[in-house]
Amino acid sequence: MYGKFQNHLQDELKAIKEAGLYKNERNIASAQSAEITLQDGSKALNFCANNYLGLADNPRLIEAAKKTMDQRGYGMSSVRFICGTQDLHKQLEKAVSDYFHTEDTILYAACFDANGGVFEPLFTAEDAIISDSLNHASIIDGVRLCKAQRFRYANADMADLEEKLKEAQSCRFRIIVTDGVFSMDGNVAPMDKICDLAEKYDAMVMVDESHSAGVVGPTGHGVAEQFNCYGRIDIFTGTLGKAFGGAVGGFTTGRREIIEMLRQRSRPYLFSNSLPPMIVGAGIELFRMLGESDELHARLMDNVVYFREKMMAAGFDIKPTQSAICAVMLYDAPLSQKFAAKMAEEGIFVTGFYYPVVPKGQARIRVQLSAAHRREHLDKAIAAFIKVGKELGVIR
Repeated sequence: MYGKFQNHLQDELKAIKEAGLYKNERNIASAQSAEITLQDGSKALNFCANNYLGLADNPRLIEAAKKTMDQRGYGMSSVRFICGTQDLHKQLEKAVSDYFHTEDTILYAACFDANGGVFEPLFTAEDAIISDSLNHASIIDGVRLCKAQRFRYANADMADLEEKLKEAQSCRFRIIVTDGVFSMDGNVAPMDKICDLAEKYDAMVMVDESHSAGVVGPTGHGVAEQFNCYGRIDIFTGTLGKAFGGAVGGFTTGRREIIEMLRQRSRPYLFSNSLPPMIVGAGIELFRMLGESDELHARLMDNVVYFREKMMAAGFDIKPTQSAICAVMLYDAPLSQKFAAKMAEEGIFVTGFYYPVVPKGQARIRVQLSAAHRREHLDKAIAAFIKVGKELGVIR
């Protein structure tokens, strides 16, 4: 049988390559940072990682991970409810709850698991999930695992959301689900308006903070801080794999009874090993650091403003953003791939995105800024963008 299946896979892979959709992985031979060393020994500036606060190689977090591993071991070899819960897991859950001003938190191996495990334990066919059209794939997959009725509204379109809420009024329970920051465009969900509609039409609210926590808001505490919505959002999900240290691990945080029910019935939590002690120890230290100073967040926002202003002055089409994601619009898919390849030749790592990751005709280079980027890094990237942009006729 595999011979026939192998031929099928080979044809599918060939089609992916011919369509220009094949994903090649870059081999890094150093720690993740603003400047990285590649396998061949060459250097590059990294503008396509989610290392928003520049903490992926932070010495304080590394030392905390080492110290915790010495004290609590390498791995847990168990799920949480059997014998996989250490005192440190509870400490990290409390730190997350304190950060988001919530009642309780549950940890997962990744935010993909958090989103995959949140809907099915809570909602049935009597209920409604009303989801933004640009929500992350993990939310989409989590909704698919649930029997609740599904409604989808146009990205951040409050008029469309209101229509979907009206349609869902006959359902027992309703929940609006949105990303905090949409990863392709970098736009922020209008959480104040979403909460207003939720209260008007008797719905709950859930937000995925993966690209927003640590980034948006006056001190980077996410969309609840940005829109002063503390107490109005029922469920937050998020990750330790982006701004919060760049490792692994996800969480769901929110109302006490919701978290308690997830501990009882959320399958990715019940049937996955608990987070390793070193990740948990570093996570605890991370939230301790963020409570001490807003310096990293302030530096990140300075970098975002500087980069956007310089790029727009050079003539590039940049989508509006309140986040650390800057979408440089090129519109043409092959052009986005050619542009990214030429940027790599200049020692700048960026990624081109095109259909089906973004809508047809909306290809772009996604640039992700970091607090680890110094001004000279930004200037080098901007100079490379201008050089390649002129070569390819994107700007004059």
